[in-house]
Amino acid sequence: MDGRRRERLWRLVTERVSERDSGIGWVGVVCAVAVEVLDIDGSAISLRVRDHDQELIAADGDWAISLEELQYTVGEGPGVEAFASGGPVLVSDLTVDEQRWPGFADAAAAQGLGATFAFPLQIGAILLGTLDLYRRAAGPLSPEELSDGLALADLAGTALLTDSTGEGGQNALWARPDVVGYYDDVNVATGMLATELKISLEDALLRLRAHAFSHQRPVTEVAKAVLDRQLRFDSPQEPS
Repeated sequence: MDGRRRERLWRLVTERVSERDSGIGWVGVVCAVAVEVLDIDGSAISLRVRDHDQELIAADGDWAISLEELQYTVGEGPGVEAFASGGPVLVSDLTVDEQRWPGFADAAAAQGLGATFAFPLQIGAILLGTLDLYRRAAGPLSPEELSDGLALADLAGTALLTDSTGEGGQNALWARPDVVGYYDDVNVATGMLATELKISLEDALLRLRAHAFSHQRPVTEVAKAVLDRQLRFDSPQEPS
């Protein structure tokens, strides 16, 4: 890690924090700085435990949010792979690597994604999540941008600690109020289905994801329909 590069980016983050509302967390500012200094169009930070156990905590732009949700729906994508491998995932042309994540690639391309880059967030030996970067145009990161991406991922881990300890301000735990508990409906609907159908939580989540994918709907939308009793899964096979 280039110490001077990290110091420069951290100074930029702290400057942007001072320019924003007190309710904006440091992780959200890291996402914004990533879009500012890199040739990308969106960024997001998700905490992850497994491919199906994650929480979106910061994003720069609704487009990035929709791509994070797509990864959550299909259970694959750059962030999922970066967390599983513990190393950066660099896809400069999604059309070339579309077989890498068949469930993610077509839907992401339909949303205008051309290139994507994901970096694991790590503190010591502990993996916390990923910093995911999205670009509409295909093309690789330059060597300098790659170094900045690695530094920003390192800073994101520091920002997570800063937010969680309250050092970034009174309401600095999360980057955007509309991102807090983003998948809560999915978690509740999963538990509801597991209880009603007498299946495991993993199978219940798989049912929600499969329905969302086959009907080209966000999994959060499907979960809300289940909670509102607008969509019922009366058997372990197919919903009515």
